[in-house]
Amino acid sequence: MTRTPETPLPSPKERRRLREAQSLSQADVAAAVGVTRATVRSWENGRTTPRGAKRVAYARLLTGAEEVTPHQESPAPALVGAATGPVQASPDRAEPTPEPPSETPPASALAPKPDPEPDPELGPDPALDPEPELDPKPDPEPEPERGLKPELEPLSPSLTPDQAFDALYAFCAPALVRQTYLLTGRRELARESVERAFQLAWHRWPEVAMDRDPAGWVRATAYEFALSPWHRLRPRHRNPEPPPTAPADRALLDVLLQLPPVYRRTLLLYDGVGLDLPETAAETEASTPAAANRLLHAREAVARRLPELAEPKALHRRLAEVASAERLRAAKPTTVRWGGEQRARHWTRAAIAFTVVLIGATTLTLRTAPDHYEPPLAPGATVHGVPPRVAPGPLSAEELALRAKLKGETVSGPERLVPKAG
Repeated sequence: MTRTPETPLPSPKERRRLREAQSLSQADVAAAVGVTRATVRSWENGRTTPRGAKRVAYARLLTGAEEVTPHQESPAPALVGAATGPVQASPDRAEPTPEPPSETPPASALAPKPDPEPDPELGPDPALDPEPELDPKPDPEPEPERGLKPELEPLSPSLTPDQAFDALYAFCAPALVRQTYLLTGRRELARESVERAFQLAWHRWPEVAMDRDPAGWVRATAYEFALSPWHRLRPRHRNPEPPPTAPADRALLDVLLQLPPVYRRTLLLYDGVGLDLPETAAETEASTPAAANRLLHAREAVARRLPELAEPKALHRRLAEVASAERLRAAKPTTVRWGGEQRARHWTRAAIAFTVVLIGATTLTLRTAPDHYEPPLAPGATVHGVPPRVAPGPLSAEELALRAKLKGETVSGPERLVPKAG
């Protein structure tokens, strides 16, 4: 029995570009296809893929501006040993598709707008502002040896899952720890966030290995864990860690930590990691105009405190230098895999123990519970009309005289047997 081939779809980033090229919002696409807006956002992030009639309708809607060829649907190389072709992992996402002329940003730098913008620390999230004019992505400069963007060599196609995971960890972990440190300003939290992200990746390794961007999957997970508001309740995170020793590094880190978390993350992804604007918007789950405005406001806040970092190239270089100045060593991949497996075992045992306790409590309740209904005893009530109970009391005068008379008579003799004549 043959299987009908599915309708080809472009890559998740290309889906977003095609939608924006037709001036359609996610709500418009959702209404046309018959799904929710969250589903369309999940399709554009690459987390899910439409199927059946919705896939056909979605493909027709996207191809209204450009024809979709079958090669766009080809999956990314997987970091698993079962792959038949050569496996190669790239440190960055795929090269962006050239934008149409209407969407090509001007060549000017990211300069402040003529009108003053609200302070990012006080102003609302400009998710509904019009998309600002952005400069093209600056040419990458030579990175230091321990910068934010490492280089990954091609991997052998005959890798076991353990070896593929270790290769991904060796490629991503050192740079990701430094990125997370810039995001949180805490060394231990940065290491813990990266380890937890990779432990979750190992737990879901088939899904992560077949993802189009495994490094991006781990990066997004580490960022989410590092920016979780629940860390402020932990005792060891209530006290700040020692700042960097260099005054310039300390000043830049203070400015970053004063930004709202979403602005800080957008600035780090665009100017630190080197993602383009659509990829930054997709990873932060925001629209492209919102991501652009967040980036502008974050740059303005940094330039206001540190004027020498107003240029994007200077800011990119300084972020790499600050991250490389700290000795942030990630754990070994075998330790991370072992820790993830131990955590999974502990949670499994805890779930089994809780289930056994619940079953035991239920069984005990069923054994000790009564099997028939016993009506409760009615409370006591006062009864009226019953005479009080007679009890012995003091003798009256007549009773005392009679007792004295009886004691004065002869107890024995003829008078006891023969009554007197009256």
